[in-house]
Amino acid sequence: MAIIHRSTPCRSARSRSWFVVASIALSASLLGGCGADQQPAGKALIASEASVPVVVVKAQRKTVPLSVEGIGTVEAIASVAVKSRIDGQIVTVAFADGDDVKPGQVLFEMDCRPALAQLRQAEAKLASDMALLARARAQDARYQDLLRQRFISADGYQQYKTNLDSALANAAAARATVDSARLQIDYCTIRAPIAGRAGRIMIQQGNLVKANDGNPLVVINQLTPIFVNFSVPEQYLAQVRSAGTGVVKVVATDTDGKAVEASGTLAFVDNAVDPATGTVKLRASVANRDSGLWPGQFVHAVLALGERADALIVPADAVQTGPRGSYVFVVGADGKAQLRDVVVERTAGAEALIAEGLAVGETVVVDGQSRLLPGSPTVIRDAAGKS
Repeated sequence: MAIIHRSTPCRSARSRSWFVVASIALSASLLGGCGADQQPAGKALIASEASVPVVVVKAQRKTVPLSVEGIGTVEAIASVAVKSRIDGQIVTVAFADGDDVKPGQVLFEMDCRPALAQLRQAEAKLASDMALLARARAQDARYQDLLRQRFISADGYQQYKTNLDSALANAAAARATVDSARLQIDYCTIRAPIAGRAGRIMIQQGNLVKANDGNPLVVINQLTPIFVNFSVPEQYLAQVRSAGTGVVKVVATDTDGKAVEASGTLAFVDNAVDPATGTVKLRASVANRDSGLWPGQFVHAVLALGERADALIVPADAVQTGPRGSYVFVVGADGKAQLRDVVVERTAGAEALIAEGLAVGETVVVDGQSRLLPGSPTVIRDAAGKS
């Protein structure tokens, strides 16, 4: 038993020694495999990772429309707060909230019985005054004949002439009272003064109202056509004035985020520049036949000023802003990025007009600029991401 016990550690030690030698040999073999022909592949991998994938376009010249943009609000051309001209009770409401109304359409009916009673009273007074007038005329005619025959003096006739003049005045006043009473009856029917969209009915049937009360019965806004008010920087004032009745494109956004477009003409240029903001106020008249624009709505207005021929154009996304101003990255013939300072004349939609700093046909980076430095190698890919 003792012999077996002494021989076991010796075998274990030899096994461990063999394992260490094999491990060293395997490591040397692996290290030896990484020879000179493997090192260039690693360098190529590093060089590939240093190249920045970019999307590019060529700078080109073309004719582009010139326009100036501004944020504006929609305003109804006419807005009427409908009120009652007489005191009384509303007995009929002939429309519903939000209805489209036409000029002359009946909106409210007032209790007209008091006005009818006043009319009858005025007509009775007119009849009485007309009878007195007829008597005064008869007396005047008779005493004129007596005056010609010199049976009465001129002073005696003057009294009858005065009675006739007074009767004529009284009859005219009574006739005016009748006209006023009839007008009060007309006021009992309240009609739409303009065509437009009615708002919420503020005072319902059965309520008493006063003449020219501070609270309107309803407000009517004219929607077709409609005004769009917006402002533009003062440096465009000369171009705006030369444009005359230029075309204005109005873009609004509905509740679903979709663009609602309409077009109109420039109707008004304010006679002064706002010194606080350095802008001038403009107004466009838009047909708005489909009522896509609503009073009080915020919109984006674009006023066309004409066209610019032979303008150097790059996508607006290519232009970046740095400490020295605007710049773009240009890919040279060696495939490396160059930072180029440019002067942007204006931005027209998704395109930028370059006044200085670029030439026609130069390759401009439009995507991937955030990873570029001057001199960075690039890999050109298309918009879908393929190199």
